[in-house]
Amino acid sequence: MTTRLATIEANGPSLVALVRDDGSALDGLAAARAAGLDPAPLSDMVETIRAWASVGPGLRAAAADPPPGAVLPRGSFRLLAPIPRPRKNVFCVGRNDIEHVAEGNRVAGRETEVPKYPQFFTKPPTGVIGPDETVPSYAAITRLLDYEVELALVIGLSARDIPPERAFAHVFGYTIVNDITARDLQRRHGQWFKGKGLDRSCPMGPWIVPADEIPSPPDLAISLTVNGETRQSSRTSQLIFDIPTIISLLSQGLTLETGDVIATGTPSGVGYAMTPPRALGPGDVVEAAVEGIGTLRTTIVA
Repeated sequence: MTTRLATIEANGPSLVALVRDDGSALDGLAAARAAGLDPAPLSDMVETIRAWASVGPGLRAAAADPPPGAVLPRGSFRLLAPIPRPRKNVFCVGRNDIEHVAEGNRVAGRETEVPKYPQFFTKPPTGVIGPDETVPSYAAITRLLDYEVELALVIGLSARDIPPERAFAHVFGYTIVNDITARDLQRRHGQWFKGKGLDRSCPMGPWIVPADEIPSPPDLAISLTVNGETRQSSRTSQLIFDIPTIISLLSQGLTLETGDVIATGTPSGVGYAMTPPRALGPGDVVEAAVEGIGTLRTTIVA
């Protein structure tokens, strides 16, 4: 059974749960109490990650053989973003797929050059929403709202100046991010933060899969559809800068902390590079998927 570590809401405060194969959820607090574990970390995903070495084995065992009263039926709870409000901005890597770089340069009328260094930017915590939530079309401020499916990693072990060969030791697990972007704002302001920092512009989820259940380095199918039409389709191994490089360079002089989220870059197929460009609008349903993790669904509303 895949370990799907989620933050859920079920008639009360949010809590950490394991989503089971049948769509039900193991209540982490109840399972911890039944197993004689400290339940305190299970009310917060970051604290659960910190305590995973002690609580993880018990939770995984309980998901397979649940104690009485610890299972919430499918439909009785709501999935939130796995880390509903990150303690820092979400780190992102721009232009990290050669075909995506090429499509952007084609639109701008430039020759394609492979970036020499990762291009880092961030999205604020106010952008983060969970699966099956809505994103405004922001029609009053943008005419080109776009999508970007990305494999995102979640930091487990805090550190600074991480060497590439130690990078995966600092990855707790993986999730999905849809880097919703107002392209015209991105261009107008001469940098990426404003166009990528709108409220609700960082759908994340539906859960975290621990790194020990994902091949290392990840070579996973990654795709995105709009209203069922495939727009992006690639593999996570096609990144220009791989995960060890991203972690190592980002952590130079900058401490990566438990619960930090890093979105690793999107493949080609974005809406602004289509002919003609195709913006997201009210009613559009966007599904971002990564093999071995799941599907993150978002609806655009007026």
